[in-house]
Amino acid sequence: MASEPDDVVSVWLEEESPPLVEGAVDYRGGAVLRSKSGSWRSARFIIGVEVAERVAYYGIQTNLISYLTGPLQQTTATAAQNVNLWSGTASLLPLFGAFIADSLLGRYRTIILASFIYILGLGLLTLSTMLPSLTKSECQVDNNKFTSCTPQSQVILFFISLYLVAIGQGGHKPCVQAFGADQFDERHPKEYKARSSFFNWWYFTMCAGCMATLWILNYIQDNLSWVLGFGIPCVAMIIALLVFLLGTMTYRFNIQQHDKSPFLRIGHVFIVAIRNRGSSRPIEEEAGGILPRQSSEQFKFLNKALLAPPKGSKEEETCSLSEVEEAKAVLRLIPIWATTLVYAIVFAQVSTFFTKQGVTMDRTIFPGFDIPAASLQTLTTLGIVLFSPIYERIFVPIARNVTGKPSGITMLQRIGSGIFISIFTIAFAALVEMKRLETAQESGVVDDPNATVPMSIWWLIPQYFLFGVSEVFTMVGLQEFFYDQVPNELRSMGLALYLSIFGIGSFLSGFLISVIEKVTGKDEKDSWFANNLNKAHLDFFYWLLAGFSVVGLTLFICFAKSYVYNHKGTTPR
Repeated sequence: MASEPDDVVSVWLEEESPPLVEGAVDYRGGAVLRSKSGSWRSARFIIGVEVAERVAYYGIQTNLISYLTGPLQQTTATAAQNVNLWSGTASLLPLFGAFIADSLLGRYRTIILASFIYILGLGLLTLSTMLPSLTKSECQVDNNKFTSCTPQSQVILFFISLYLVAIGQGGHKPCVQAFGADQFDERHPKEYKARSSFFNWWYFTMCAGCMATLWILNYIQDNLSWVLGFGIPCVAMIIALLVFLLGTMTYRFNIQQHDKSPFLRIGHVFIVAIRNRGSSRPIEEEAGGILPRQSSEQFKFLNKALLAPPKGSKEEETCSLSEVEEAKAVLRLIPIWATTLVYAIVFAQVSTFFTKQGVTMDRTIFPGFDIPAASLQTLTTLGIVLFSPIYERIFVPIARNVTGKPSGITMLQRIGSGIFISIFTIAFAALVEMKRLETAQESGVVDDPNATVPMSIWWLIPQYFLFGVSEVFTMVGLQEFFYDQVPNELRSMGLALYLSIFGIGSFLSGFLISVIEKVTGKDEKDSWFANNLNKAHLDFFYWLLAGFSVVGLTLFICFAKSYVYNHKGTTPR
C-alpha cells in the first residue's frame, strides 16, 4: 500500500510552545490559552458525550429487529430490511448534518440543535411503546378467527420517532468527533501525537461504556418492559447534552480561514477546469512552476482550473493552487470510500442475522435465566475493549520500530487489515450456521420455528469477537483517514463520508436480502431468509458475503497502493 509522507517529527524545532493557540478562539471569541483549553481537558467532556449518545443509539439499534418481529409482528425478512433501511438512513444523514455544520451553523451549534431533535425522537419512541396498553386492536386471520394486531397509530408514531432519532444522530455524530479532534492543535508536536491516540481512546471508551450498559438494557427490553428499555436511552441523551454544555468554557473553536464556503471553493475548481478543458496553454507557467510532482500526476484535468481567463473575459478569477489541491484531495477519497462498502455490508449482519441466529439457540446461562440474543453484540464491543489497549500499547510501538512511522502502520494499511480479518469472521459465521442447521436436523426440530436448537449460543462468540478486532483496525482507521485527508474546514463532512459508508452498506445489504428473498423463495420454496431459520440458509448468504469481501479487499489494495496522502504543511505523518 502507499506509504505516507516521511516522518518530519525529527525536524521540528525544540522550543517552548506559544501560550496562545493559533487559528482558534474561546467560547467568547477571544484568544485562547493553550494551558487552559483544549487537548484532553476538553476531550474528556466530548468523549463522555459520545459514550452517552452511543448508549442511546445502540440501545435502540441492537435490539430493533426483536421489537419489529415481536410487538410489531413483522416477518424476519421485512424486519431485517427495515433495520437496514433505518441504519442506512441514520448513516447517510450525517452528510446533511455535516453540510449544515461546515457551511452554516458550526459544529458546536449543530451538536446542540441535533441533541434536542434526538431527545424529541427518543421521547416519542418511548411513548409509542405505551400505546398498546392504551389502544386495543384485533385483526381477522380467517372467517372465524381473530388475533391481536398492532394498532396502526402505534406503527406510525414508532417509525416517525425512529427517523427523528436518525435525523438527530445525523447532526450529532459527525460533529462531536470532529469537534473533539479539533481540540488538539495539529501544529503542536505533542498535541498532534495525542490526537492520533484520541481516535483510539475515543473508540475504546465509547465501546467500553456501551458494553457496560447494553447487557442490562437488552435484558430489560426482552424480559421487563420496552417502555423502560426505550426510556433509558432518552435519559442517556439528556445527560449527554448536559455534559457537553458543561465543557463549553474549555473548548477551542476553530477560526474559518476563508470567506468562501469550502463547498463553493471545491465546486468552483471543477467548473473552471471544465471551462478550460480545451485550452492548450502550459499549466506550469500559470502555477509558477510549483505544481507538486505526485499530485500533478493525479487528476491532471483539474490543473486546468489554474489557468487564468482570457483578457477581457467576464469569467470569474482563476483558482489558487491550494483550492485545486483541496479538490484533488476530496476526489482521491472516492475509490477508498467505494472499496470499503463491502466491509459495511458485513457490518450490517451483526445487528440482524447474527442476532436471529442466537434467538434459535440454547441461551440458558443458569436455570431460569436466558441471555438476550441481542446482548451478544456486546462481545463485539468486548473484542474492541480488550484489543484497543493491545493495539495502542503493544502493536503500535513494535510497528513503529519496524516502519519508523509515528502511527506504526499507515492509515490505509490499518483499514485493509480490518477488512482482511472480517473475511475470516464471516467465513466462521457460515461454518457455525452450517453446524446449527445440522444440529437442528439431527434433533428433529427443523419444522418447529419456535423450538430451541440444542446448541449453545456460545458458538457465536468467535464471530462477534473477531469482528470487534476488525473494527479496531478498520473503523478507527476510517475515522482518522477521513478526518485527516479532507480540507480542514470540511472535517465534519469527512467524518460524515466515513459514516455514509455504513449507510450505503446497510442499503446494499437490504437490497441483497430483497433480491435473494425473491429469487430463492420462488414456487413457494423456503428462501435463504425463511421465517423458520431452521429451513433457511444463512450459511449460503454468509459465504456469498465472504466472496464479495475478497473481491472488495483486492480492489482496495489496488487503489491504496496508488493513493497519494494529503500532506498538510508540517503536520507529521
